[in-house]
Amino acid sequence: MKMFESLYKLVSTAQANSLSPFNPLSLLPGLFTLTPLTTIAQRTAQRGTSPLDPLVLAPGLHLQPTANDLHGGEYPACAALTSGYVFRVENPATVYFLQRVSRTGCLTDLKVSTQASPSRFLPTRDEALATLGYYAAVGCSVFAAQRVYALDDTWGLFFISNLILVRLVNFVVLRRRSQPGWFGAPEPGVQGDLFVLLSQDRWVRIRGPVNDLKALTSGTWLSEPTTLDAFFGAVAKLLVYANVAVAGHATDAGVYTIVFMLLINSGLLALDNLRIPRLNMYGRTMEAVGEPKRYFRRRDLAEQLIKESGRDDWAVAMGLIVKGKASTKKNEGVRVTM
Repeated sequence: MKMFESLYKLVSTAQANSLSPFNPLSLLPGLFTLTPLTTIAQRTAQRGTSPLDPLVLAPGLHLQPTANDLHGGEYPACAALTSGYVFRVENPATVYFLQRVSRTGCLTDLKVSTQASPSRFLPTRDEALATLGYYAAVGCSVFAAQRVYALDDTWGLFFISNLILVRLVNFVVLRRRSQPGWFGAPEPGVQGDLFVLLSQDRWVRIRGPVNDLKALTSGTWLSEPTTLDAFFGAVAKLLVYANVAVAGHATDAGVYTIVFMLLINSGLLALDNLRIPRLNMYGRTMEAVGEPKRYFRRRDLAEQLIKESGRDDWAVAMGLIVKGKASTKKNEGVRVTM
């Protein structure tokens, strides 16, 4: 009890000595922070975590651990055109990427390869702009912290420090949970060809080495949180909500600085997410090849893939053709259903 009494006296003294009284408008930074935007979670699902993440402060930062739920619970059916086996894409981050790049009524071609080092390839224009936007968000956060410090706004600086601490905790927890897990038996030197049947009549074909395909489609991206991970995640979330009260005693200049920082960083991250053209995970890269090809009927798509793969057992298992007319021989007549 003595500890809580001392803490209460400390907060009361700080409020009494504060140069700025409570201002309802100063609640805006806390409310903006709690806005349920998923821009940070989206970047995490597509690019993973970065050591600079604690310096990227934007609305919805407390939702970063929900990056594993952005796929909306969908686990699409997937067929190996080379072997006929049908299974599901279990990696939530991969499913979310497939949902982003696919289009209704179109077949999107993707390729998977081992991720090259930065010295071996030049980034595309979209990648360069995305990287520039991310570093601009870092610079904006640093500038806002320096500005609030120059204003001698103790509460405003405490608000920003809390956000940095929250991002740091989430960074450590996500790094612990994103270690490579189960990928199945290795098959070195074997090329794979997968057909994925997504919701809303979206179709994706993924080609590349089987080991790379397994790494991006098998298992899960984030493991279940341990008791320690769950504890620190809860502490980080409580800090975000506590910041609403902290911001209530910041100066007007500090409030405006923090609000503008949150708005600018939110816009930069949103543009950054739109320009990320590939999925990077476990040292592998998945990216689109060419433009999506439109089909007027699923029958046309099924017939083409059956002809190219030389087998139709996978189409039967996925419900694309009638079972009684199926075969595993190439060019044998089949009946395709809608």
